[in-house]
Amino acid sequence: MTTTDVLVIGAGPTGLLLAGDLAAAGVGVTVIERRTTESNLTRAFAVHARTLEELDARGVADELVAAGRPLASLRLFGSVALDLGELPTRFPFLLVAPQYATEQVLERRALAAGAVITRGLKVTGVRQDDTGAEVDTVDDAGAVATHQASYVVGTDGHRSAVREALGLSFPGESAVLSVVLADVRMTEPPEHLLTADSGPAGFVFTAPFGDGWYRIIAWDRDRQLPDSAPVDLEELRALMVTLLGTDHGMHSPRWTSRFHSDERQVERYRVGRVFLAGDAAHVHSPAGGQGMNTGIQDAANLGWKLAAAVQGWAPEGLLDTYNAERHPVGRTVLKTSGTLLRMALLGSNAARGLRNVLVKTAMSLPAVARRATGMLSGVGIAYDAPKGAHRPAGERAADVPLVGGRLYELLRAGRHVLIPGEGAKATVDGRFETGVAAEPGDTTLLVRPDGYIAWAGRDASSAQIDAALAAAGLTA
Repeated sequence: MTTTDVLVIGAGPTGLLLAGDLAAAGVGVTVIERRTTESNLTRAFAVHARTLEELDARGVADELVAAGRPLASLRLFGSVALDLGELPTRFPFLLVAPQYATEQVLERRALAAGAVITRGLKVTGVRQDDTGAEVDTVDDAGAVATHQASYVVGTDGHRSAVREALGLSFPGESAVLSVVLADVRMTEPPEHLLTADSGPAGFVFTAPFGDGWYRIIAWDRDRQLPDSAPVDLEELRALMVTLLGTDHGMHSPRWTSRFHSDERQVERYRVGRVFLAGDAAHVHSPAGGQGMNTGIQDAANLGWKLAAAVQGWAPEGLLDTYNAERHPVGRTVLKTSGTLLRMALLGSNAARGLRNVLVKTAMSLPAVARRATGMLSGVGIAYDAPKGAHRPAGERAADVPLVGGRLYELLRAGRHVLIPGEGAKATVDGRFETGVAAEPGDTTLLVRPDGYIAWAGRDASSAQIDAALAAAGLTA
């Protein structure tokens, strides 16, 4: 029997960021992972701007950026380009970095903060009551154990044992079958960082990991095989030659896999003291590279709220806001990534030509292009304004310059940040940070630890600021 404040099931990027946040806040956290060793393989490789902002608020973004390759624009269909260079962020690009690099950065942070990671345990049961939860596990030798915690979070992927133990359905459908993944070397690498093309024969996408290995994602319309069917490198070569005109000298695969891409979302992300995040709560098509990013942002939303609940200062209903805020985001990602996938896999030349014209026309409109890049990158994601508050409450906080630094550096303390407007006087309390804007305006902002605005007020009085702090649970 082991006991901790929070049990996190799954040591992928979602679980590791959550564990790091909890441990940094002084909350006891144990991560249970079925894998016995760290994986050197990867499915995800795209880190979007909003995820990098969340990592920046934890002091690890620059380390990951140094390990990847930034891409300032994306080619969607044919000649249609999506310009990320105008995003209002320190990270106006998509970072191409293997998932294992993201996991390594987050694991080092979690361990340094005091999180415990236990590997080689399979979850066999989850129980809970009004006072806590228990998780049963078994290891490879057959030894069983029970782990107690105040809260449990399932970040254990699309086949989540936690979700199954809760008896939650995972409604949705398979969007595309027989998608092939392969990590290969290339003697004649593509000129562009990301290469993608589609046609009547199917779809091919290539991306470099930056260490000499390349990821290939391919779908052959005429080879719809079960997931268990082995991947033949010759089928990949033939499809690449058909769609790209070359196989780029592909050779020496270190890993191949065939899978079907599902679009599913659990009906609710919380059941009592048990939560779901990442692929345990939602899975999407790989189009747009949204899966890992959405999971990491789930964790950023949930971590500070769980810490507040464990430490006893959470306002009533705070834990319920996790589902209220993140479930609609997951639903939107399902729709947008599914639309991108279906557009990419159009079969006829006429349909693809019409698609290219329509998308190019839409992207030529600045407002449409800004919305598209904002949603894809995550910087355009906003939550509903809390009851009694008004915009920009609920929106992402920009990384405004402060006297002696910037907002996201101050967020590294893991607490709310109050930025008083010009002339406003704030109450000082140990549960939040106070920053002075380098160019103060008349708006006072209260920014949550996940970088979203909790409250905003123009020409705010001290009484208004104190009331906003009290509503956030930050004053006695």
